[in-house]
Amino acid sequence: MNAPVRLDLRDASTFPTRRVEDWKWSDLKRFLREAPAVSPAIVVAPGGPFAALGGQEIAFGNGLTVDAASEARFEGAGVLRLRFVSDAQSTGHQASATVVVPAGAELLVLESYEGAGSAYASNVGLTFEVGEGARLTRVVLLEEPEDVISVSVADVTVAPHARYEHTVLASGAKLQRHETRVNHPGHGASVRLDGLYVLAGSRHADLTTVVDHQGVGGVTSQLTKGVVADSARGVFQGRIVVDRGADQTDARMGHHALILSDKAEIDAKPELEIYADDVSCAHGNTIGALDENALFYARARGVPEHEARVMLTQAFLGEVTDRIEHEGAREAAQAWLAERLEALL
Repeated sequence: MNAPVRLDLRDASTFPTRRVEDWKWSDLKRFLREAPAVSPAIVVAPGGPFAALGGQEIAFGNGLTVDAASEARFEGAGVLRLRFVSDAQSTGHQASATVVVPAGAELLVLESYEGAGSAYASNVGLTFEVGEGARLTRVVLLEEPEDVISVSVADVTVAPHARYEHTVLASGAKLQRHETRVNHPGHGASVRLDGLYVLAGSRHADLTTVVDHQGVGGVTSQLTKGVVADSARGVFQGRIVVDRGADQTDARMGHHALILSDKAEIDAKPELEIYADDVSCAHGNTIGALDENALFYARARGVPEHEARVMLTQAFLGEVTDRIEHEGAREAAQAWLAERLEALL
C-alpha cells in the first residue's frame, strides 16, 4: 500500500483515483471530480442507534458539533457515543475527533454514521490514543443512503500492555470506506480488528486496515466477514507489517465472504510484510456461495427455504458479532445483523 491518502473535500487534488494502490478498488475520483459545496448546519437530536447504552455523547451534524466546531476531543473512561449525522443534498462536510484513553483506563466508543438526504460526501478523520495498560473497545455502525460517499480514516496509537479492539458493521453506500491504521508497540499490547459487511443493491463498502508491529511480543487478531447480493461490491484490504526487531509477534488475519449473485463482486487483499525472524503470523481468505448441502439438510428438516438461508448466513456472519465482549454492544450488533439479513435475503 502507498502512503496514506489525506483526503480534504475542499481540495479536489487530494481525491484518490484507482492509480493509488490502496484505492484501486474504491475509485473516489470516479464519483467525486470537484470539491462539493459545503453542507448546511443542522440540529442533531440526542439519541442515535446506541442511545440505550448511555454514556457521554459527542454528535456532529453535517460536520459540526452543537458549538459549530468541526473538531472535538475526549479524554477519559466509561462509554462515549460518537455520532456523525449527515442530512444533506449534493453537498459535502468533514469533521475530526481525538479520543484519548488514559493509562490503566477502559473506554467503550460507540461510533455511528447516521445518514439522511442524498448524494452528499462525508469525510471523517479520527485519532485514538490508548495509554499504557488501558483498553479501548470501539464498535462502529455505518448506516447511510445508497447514493452517498462516506470516508472515515482512523489513526490509532497503542501503548505497551494496552488493548485496542474494534468491530465495524458496514451496510455500504455509493462508496463507503472505513480505514484504520494502528501503530502497535508490542511489549504486551494486543489488537483485535473485526469487520462485517452486508451489502445489497449497488452498494459498495471498503474495509481497509494497516497494523504496524514495531516492538517485541505484540498480538494482533483480525476477522472480517461479509455477504454481497445483487450488484453490490465488498472490498477488504488488510495489511500487517512486522518491523525488524518485532520478534515474538503473533499476528493472524482472516477474511471470509459469501456471494449471493452473479453480478456481485468481492475484492480481497490480505497481506503480511515480515522483517523479523521469530514470529508466528498467518492469514486466510475464502470467498464462495452459501453451502447448498447445509441448505438441503435444513430444508429436509422442515425449515422453509427463506428461513434456512437467513439462519445459515447469520450463523456464518455471527462469529464476528459474537466476539464483541460488551453485552449491550454485542446485542445491538446482533440485532443490526438480523435486520439486515432479513431485508437482504
